[in-house]
Amino acid sequence: MPRAGLNQQTVVREAARLADDVGYEQLTLAALAGRLGVALPSLYKHVRGADALAQKLSALATAELATELTTAAVGRAGVDALRAIATAYRAYARQHPGRYPATQRVPDPTDPEHVTAGERAVGAIYAVLHGYGLTGDEAVDAARVLRSALHGFVSLEAAGGFGLPRDVDRSYEQLIAALDTAFRSWPGGRAR
Repeated sequence: MPRAGLNQQTVVREAARLADDVGYEQLTLAALAGRLGVALPSLYKHVRGADALAQKLSALATAELATELTTAAVGRAGVDALRAIATAYRAYARQHPGRYPATQRVPDPTDPEHVTAGERAVGAIYAVLHGYGLTGDEAVDAARVLRSALHGFVSLEAAGGFGLPRDVDRSYEQLIAALDTAFRSWPGGRAR
């Protein structure tokens, strides 16, 4: 018998918390069932299986990250907007070490919930890039550069990949400054 009050939203939110506690790669339906205090088959009333759970978790995490990026960018432009979204991006990855990897996966690119969340996240980034005069294909390329740089940094940081004796926060600021310089002088963009 399913636990009273258990629904898909509760299952996905608990999966997100569990992923943060144990790591995204360690998230299993069995572990989630144990955490929820239900038998494993009871979860199938709320999610179709591991792939469906991964999809729902990806949509949830992407929506959360989109909210963080959008909120950070409001009322800012140029390097201030860039710094704000980069800071929000890193903070989300740090605060949600199990959810963050889910933002990098799109198990079902046709899922409307995930598409909406992804469009919000990309929209926040495009708004910042528009301030640099980057639109159309130039904005697509710049968004990919930005995402690659931020994801690379936060992934290396999370894995303990920065062992040199220099302040990691200072290095992140240098990354933002380098991105600002790149976007201001982007080939095909308008010069600032």
